[in-house]
Amino acid sequence: MVNLVRAASLTNFSELFSALGGDPDAAMRRVGLRPALVREQDQLIDVQLTGRLLEDAAKTTGCTNFGLRMAQSRQVSNFGVVSLLLLHQPTLRTVLSSLIEHSHLLNESLLVHMEDVNGVVVLREEFTVPDDFPQSMELAIGVLFRTCEFLLRERWHPQRVCFSHAAPRDTSLHKQLFHCPVEFDADFDGIVLRTEDLEAANPLADPVLVRYAKTMVDTTQQGRQVTVAQRVRKAIYLMLPSGSATCTCVAQGLGRSVRTLQRELDSEGVSFSDLLVEVRYELAQRYVRNPDYSVGQIANLLGYNSHSAFTRWFTTLFDCSPETWREKHIAPRKPGR
Repeated sequence: MVNLVRAASLTNFSELFSALGGDPDAAMRRVGLRPALVREQDQLIDVQLTGRLLEDAAKTTGCTNFGLRMAQSRQVSNFGVVSLLLLHQPTLRTVLSSLIEHSHLLNESLLVHMEDVNGVVVLREEFTVPDDFPQSMELAIGVLFRTCEFLLRERWHPQRVCFSHAAPRDTSLHKQLFHCPVEFDADFDGIVLRTEDLEAANPLADPVLVRYAKTMVDTTQQGRQVTVAQRVRKAIYLMLPSGSATCTCVAQGLGRSVRTLQRELDSEGVSFSDLLVEVRYELAQRYVRNPDYSVGQIANLLGYNSHSAFTRWFTTLFDCSPETWREKHIAPRKPGR
């Protein structure tokens, strides 16, 4: 299944790529994107192709913070019709809740999760695609950070920003843009902040405009409703690390009985077990490619209780152990990465 994203996700790509000495149209064609379509902000394009485009751009230009540099110029208005809904919510909490609810209109593969525990909030972002796209993740977190900063201004004091990928050669832009500790090789991708920040009042709040924007958004998403299978896939991505990605837990999280969820999935021609295997298959490749993850860590991230259980599952699907697969599929890390 092809996941789609608004072409607005590539706002400022051409300008930045040209400034770094490249030909943006040629770069788009190289990964299979049509430049004319990309210039239409509301046009839907393939998420995988946009991810490859940003990785290719970072590699060919030598700009290891390419995605973050794109985020520097991003405005809330680039969210399209959803921007009205976000801008006029009463608090940061309701802004983020609205973003989570409507994220499929911006990027069908982007998962945003807000976890609030003991006075600390973790805003976690995940792409439900099999490949690892660090540039896309830096762009996504940079945009989320700037959105929060725009709304709270001087009241925005995040505790840290986390990336699961390794630090690039130059982290000066990360320090400049985030003005808080930045952690690489972390267990997740996201932003950590205080719960009290979520309750800060938004000076731009306007309930009348929120109702108007909600009507516009509802009209826009007609015909782009998220399927039950897509919702279950996203729930599995979220619940795997905690070991709670079971049919019962996912059904509860979606406000359904197990029987109702199974019936809805049957009507779409899929089963819960199929989706669980599919997500694990995608994530296993992504994690095993990352030499910073031990096999034991990967087993935990995929919801297995033991290293041996994960290794047996992996070997059955890939015809070799995780260690052997890693040796075949990744190149040695170069100094400075």
